[in-house]
Amino acid sequence: MDLSVVIVNWNTAELLRDCLKSVFGMIEGIAFEVIVVDNASSDGSVAMLKVEFPQVRRVENYENRGFAAANNQAFRIMTGRYALLLNSDTVLTEGAVHELYAFMEEHPEAVMACGQLLNADGSKQNSIAAFPTLLSLLVNVPLLEILFPARYPSKRQDYPHPIEVDSGIGAFLIVRKSAIDGVGGLDERYFFFFEETDWARTMKEAGWKIYHVPTARIYHLQGKSVGAGILSRTHFYRSRYLYFVKWKSTAWSALAAVIIVLRLIVNWVLTGAGVALSLGLHRGLREKWKIYSQLIGWHLRGCP
Repeated sequence: MDLSVVIVNWNTAELLRDCLKSVFGMIEGIAFEVIVVDNASSDGSVAMLKVEFPQVRRVENYENRGFAAANNQAFRIMTGRYALLLNSDTVLTEGAVHELYAFMEEHPEAVMACGQLLNADGSKQNSIAAFPTLLSLLVNVPLLEILFPARYPSKRQDYPHPIEVDSGIGAFLIVRKSAIDGVGGLDERYFFFFEETDWARTMKEAGWKIYHVPTARIYHLQGKSVGAGILSRTHFYRSRYLYFVKWKSTAWSALAAVIIVLRLIVNWVLTGAGVALSLGLHRGLREKWKIYSQLIGWHLRGCP
């Protein structure tokens, strides 16, 4: 088997159906299997798989185990030489998977490669994740991408050829199985967010290289598989702190936490001023202020 397509699903039956249709319709010339790990969905996802995609290998969890643990379950049973991680809210374009697969076959030094994620209108999403630094915590990352494009590659640049990167977004990511066997799977302490960044760091420490392949393009309905409420935000912050503690010194991690909280407070004050000036009529500002308030409160409670 050349490729094992791994999809983690949680209550995204309709999106999963579209994703699987694109997988079976677009992958050609590669021997592949599909493994869907369902994290205790309650929307009929498993029933849909049984009826419409009986060829898919299913792993049915009885609780939501998170992204890292669910992928690791698939890695333990996969038969492909490569794992292709796909979010359930993605739709492949013609040739996208072949581009990633061919790149890995031609570059034995590469352990991992990500493609180019697209919005529904065809515009580019960020598909590359740079390792966090104090500078990236102090300054907005989009500004760093403009000022230092070589250090912070992004969707703002057009890349005619594959480039080496720190890490790729896990929505569309191919990984060499021999490397997974060598360094282990994803760190299951991460429930959602930063798993692939942490994994990439581990693989880089082991001497491997990671690339972005811009010609492998797929649509990604960003956020549909995780949601946009306070729960997803706290997962993000918790995972970020876990990454700091794992890879940085205690002093660095403490300073990073102070910077993050101060930025939250500044955003809370500025957004609150916007709410006041608009007399509370701007819904978007009200929602942002509410989220900032909840995140500050969550930090004051010790990030439970």
